[in-house]
Amino acid sequence: MHQGSGFLSNRQRRLAWLGFLLAALQAPVAARFTDDSSWLFSVVVALMVATVILADDGARRQARSD
Repeated sequence: MHQGSGFLSNRQRRLAWLGFLLAALQAPVAARFTDDSSWLFSVVVALMVATVILADDGARRQARSD
């Protein structure tokens, strides 16, 4: 994988993807087994991590095009 000039290192980027996938997979499981809406917290966390990944991707693309 090419090391871009984003603000996340390759290791941090892989961990962010892992966190995103775990939070995204945990949300429907929690929704199935809980009576309240606490599963929405997992959705919010997954969206926040996805935003960080997308921002890093944008920074890498911008640095590559310069």
